[in-house]
Formats: sequence, structure tokens, C-alpha cells
Amino acid sequence: MYVYDEHDRQMAAERVAQFRDQTERALAGELSEDEFLPLRLQNGLYVQRLAPMLRIAVPYGMLRSTQLRRLARITRDYDKGYAHFTTRQNVQLNWPEIEDVPDILAELAEVEMHANQTSGNCIRNTTTDALAGR
Repeated sequence: MYVYDEHDRQMAAERVAQFRDQTERALAGELSEDEFLPLRLQNGLYVQRLAPMLRIAVPYGMLRSTQLRRLARITRDYDKGYAHFTTRQNVQLNWPEIEDVPDILAELAEVEMHANQTSGNCIRNTTTDALAGR
């Protein structure tokens, strides 16, 4: 299981602060939807027809109990009390408010989790079978 070092913690905090600023600017009308689109996708935030959706990375498909408890609290406090585990071993929240996403990302960073590059045009968690092709 990957464990953050000081560099990881600093980078996560900086990324959360940067996205908080971008979100505030978008909500204030200072960034157009086209400008905000790649920024929010890089941070795991989709805006779907009915509601935003936040995809959270679960590196290597492994969670510590502190991370699982934090996910449970985040889903209770910021969503409808449940989450969806994807086939790529990520977690999706399907009803967060856009203005709450920076706070969610900050809480995730506290337990060494993130939503970086879980969406958009990037390589995401892949699933394979070690015995495939044998």
C-alpha cells in the first residue's frame, strides 16, 4: 500500500488550494464552463445531466480503515449517504455540490486520498487478471 511522504502531502495540499481557487472563480463567473471543464475533470469532477459526480481514486484497490471511515463520513456529510465502487476500483459520489468539492478533496488529502486524474483523457486505474492468457 502506498503511503504519502511529506512531498506527497505538500503536493496534495497545493492541488486542493489550486482547485478551490479555480472552483470559486468558476462559480463567480470568472471562468467559463469551457475553461473550467478540463480543470474539474483533472480533479475527478464530472457534471452530468442531473447532478455532479466526483470520482475518487483508490490506488491499488486498497483502503486503510481510516480512509474507509473518512469516505463514509464524506458520503454522509456531502452526498446522500452512499457511494458507488466502480469496476476500476474507484469510488464515486453521485450528488456532491460543486462548491463542496474542494472541501471534500481537502478531507481526502488528510487521509492520503485524492481524485486526481480519475476522469477525462488520462490513464486511470486499470483492472487485469494475472492469470489471463494462461
